[in-house]
Amino acid sequence: MAMKTLSLLFVLAMITIVVNAQERVGIFTHHQDIGNPKQKGSVIYDETQQHYLMKAGGYNVWFGRDEFHYAFRKIKGDFILTANVQLTGTGADPHRKAGWMVRASLEDSAPHLSAVVHGDGMTSMQWRPLKGAHMRDPEDEIRWKKGGPAVLQLERQGYTYIMRAAQWGEPLQVVGTHTMEVLGNEVQVGLFLTAHHDTAVEEAKAWNVRIDRPVPDGYNPYSSGFLGSRLEIINVFDGKRKVIHEHMGSLEAPNWMPDGKHLLFNQGGLLYKIPVTGGTPEVLNTGFANRNNNDHGISFDGKLLAISHHRDGMPGGGSTIYVLPITGGEPKLVTEKTPSYWHGWAPNNKEVVYVAQRENPWYDIYKISINGGPEIKLTNNTNYHVDGPEYSPDGKYIYYNSSESGTMQIWRMKPDGSEKEQLTFDEYNDWFPHISPDGKWMVFVSFPTTIDPKDHPNYKRVMLRLMPVNGGAPRVIAYLYGGQGTINVPSWSPDNKHVAFVSNSEKAE
Repeated sequence: MAMKTLSLLFVLAMITIVVNAQERVGIFTHHQDIGNPKQKGSVIYDETQQHYLMKAGGYNVWFGRDEFHYAFRKIKGDFILTANVQLTGTGADPHRKAGWMVRASLEDSAPHLSAVVHGDGMTSMQWRPLKGAHMRDPEDEIRWKKGGPAVLQLERQGYTYIMRAAQWGEPLQVVGTHTMEVLGNEVQVGLFLTAHHDTAVEEAKAWNVRIDRPVPDGYNPYSSGFLGSRLEIINVFDGKRKVIHEHMGSLEAPNWMPDGKHLLFNQGGLLYKIPVTGGTPEVLNTGFANRNNNDHGISFDGKLLAISHHRDGMPGGGSTIYVLPITGGEPKLVTEKTPSYWHGWAPNNKEVVYVAQRENPWYDIYKISINGGPEIKLTNNTNYHVDGPEYSPDGKYIYYNSSESGTMQIWRMKPDGSEKEQLTFDEYNDWFPHISPDGKWMVFVSFPTTIDPKDHPNYKRVMLRLMPVNGGAPRVIAYLYGGQGTINVPSWSPDNKHVAFVSNSEKAE
């Protein structure tokens, strides 16, 4: 009889574990209630929209124990967690809260640290320093409009945690920094929601959810290996992103193809096509050119493709510009001199603009006919860097980035190199302006202030920003881990609503 009772208890215990530790949801391996709240929670992952829809009860995440619903996975080492989080409805309590949580275990009294948005708009970093101890939070906090969406980011560097937050469209601000060795090297990481009310059930939505695994400063991917890559599409007007393809190594620089249904990107020296809905990439025939870099793009009439292929035995690594039919074929030489890196087509489909290094150590902007003839120098640099030249669709301007002012900023000039005009004026280092097909908008990548203005390295916390082509206040549309190869080339969709880009992580999630 005793053995039967023990067996029954064991079976019931196993059923409880199965129920409580539920199946994978999106990028998380499990989701479950923590602390046995009276009202049970759930998480649904919408694969089409790549959104997480959470419901939860729970008295609170506070004092010496917690009650909430948790979608989580185990992670060792450093990470960067980023998501847009919005509490929905009016809520039963203004202190209902959701966000990122890093937890030592799944016990309700476990040490943990959270990046939190409350129902009344307050964002804060909160933590429990020891098992069963009362929660702590700093005096600093940011308050936004009640119920409004927040971008929450939580980064771990060793045992130090850094919380950043923003309203979408604004740069992230540091909310707090805290060191917690008690959490250890391996932790549970995920999204959480609590009702802050015993009998209520609250709802929240999270999107653009990313777990990035960074590398140390000074990391050299060419000697130590490239991180995984996500090929993403973003709606520039609401900031909602979709991952359409992941690769465990490096892929870079997507172009949106004229049919609006495919992207073109480079990987391992070759160019690939992939449907914007995802699928298996297909190699595009570029003939002998099998060392293509991330400087490639499509003519305004959609008929020709420009590539930058490396030739052996040539100066500066031998990057050379060629053109070929958009359907593939044998490339035709455009620039005999190297290094030359393509960046833009002229609207007449007969000329290209590029950056090149010639008689001095500084790069300058040039243009040349694809049918032969001399190259024409458009800038004359002596102590600063220029890059990323791209024509406006009406042909009136060439947009580019320049460190002439001390930091890397966005500029434009007339096609003959005259009337240079600075367009951005901030502390960030802005690279690679890309103009929408209707000529109204410009998207570019912004590197942090700690980066050398003349450099655009791999694997940094960067932003994609959007602004009118004639100038104005830039709006952040994406917060990501990337840099070199993220958005080096024109990547707007033909309908002027989306751009494609690449983000990076040590392991694609």
